[in-house]
Amino acid sequence: MKKSLYLVFLFAFLVACGGAVTVPATTVVPADLPTVTPTLPFTSTPVPTQTPTQLSSATPDTRLSPDHWQEWPIIPERVSSRTIEIYLQGQELGNNPQAFSKIGDCESITDYFLVPFDGQPSGYSLGSSSGLQTIINYFHDSYKRTSLASGKGWTAANELTALWADRKNCNAGEMPLACEVRVNRPSFALIMLGTNDVYHQDTFETNMHSILDFLVEKGVVPILATKADNLEGDNAINAAIVRLAYEYDIPLWNFWLAVQPLPDHGLQPDGSHLTWAGHYFDDPVRMRAAWPWRNLTALQILDMVWRGVISHP
Repeated sequence: MKKSLYLVFLFAFLVACGGAVTVPATTVVPADLPTVTPTLPFTSTPVPTQTPTQLSSATPDTRLSPDHWQEWPIIPERVSSRTIEIYLQGQELGNNPQAFSKIGDCESITDYFLVPFDGQPSGYSLGSSSGLQTIINYFHDSYKRTSLASGKGWTAANELTALWADRKNCNAGEMPLACEVRVNRPSFALIMLGTNDVYHQDTFETNMHSILDFLVEKGVVPILATKADNLEGDNAINAAIVRLAYEYDIPLWNFWLAVQPLPDHGLQPDGSHLTWAGHYFDDPVRMRAAWPWRNLTALQILDMVWRGVISHP
C-alpha cells in the first residue's frame, strides 16, 4: 500500500522535469539565427564597508502594481526596509551571512545552475560583469551545494511534505524546506518554483504563502523568481509569484523578462526546459541561450540583495 501511494505521488509531481530531455553539449541555438544582444540589467559596484546598524526610514511606495508584472525589472534597483528587517532578524537568530539556499525543481539542482562558480575561474567568464567576482567569492560553497529543498519534478507542495525529505539528513516528520534551513542556516533563499505547479494552480499560492511565512519567521530573505515558461497558457503562475513578492515586499528576480529577447524565449521545443550554453558572459553566441542568462541574473540578484542589506541609508 505504501509503495503504491509513493508511486502515485511520484507520477503526480514529475511534470516538466520528469520527461527525458536531451541536453546538448553546446548551445541549442543555431548560429545562423539573427543576432540578439540583450542589455545587461545590472552593473555591480564596489563593495560597501558599512554594516547594518538601523533600518532605513520609510519611503513612499513607488512599486509597479503586480498587474503590470511583465514590466517589473529583471533586477530591482534596491531592497525594501522589510527585506532588511528579515535579514537582521536572521543574523540575530544565528543564520550564516555567507550562505544561500536553492529552493526549486530540477533546474535548481542541475550542475548548470551556479555550480561552476565554485570551481576554477577557467570554467566561466564574467566579461563586463567582472565585479560579480566579489559575490562569487563571498558565497563560496553555496553555489555547488546540493540543496535539501530542491528536487526533480518538485512543486510548492513538495517543500511542505515530509514524504519528500532526504531521509539521511532530515529528521523524522521534517519537511524539506525546514530541513534545508536547519542544516544550511542560510541568510538568503532563491525560490524557483511554479513550472510543475501547472496542474496545481488552485493550491500554488497557498503553499507559497506557507513557504514564505516559514522563511520570514526563520530570518531567511526570500528571493522570488518568475519562470521562463508559460505552460499554463495565461501566465497565471508568474502573476501569482509577483503578487507574493509585492505582498511580502521582498525581492523579485524577474527571470521571465530576461529571456524574452532570446530565440524562442530561451526555451527548448518542450516549452519548459531552458536552452543551454556555457557560462561565458562575453560570448555573444552563448548569450543567445537561456542558461547563461539564468546564471548571470542569479548572480546579479544575489549581489544586489546582499549589498542592499549590508549598506542602506
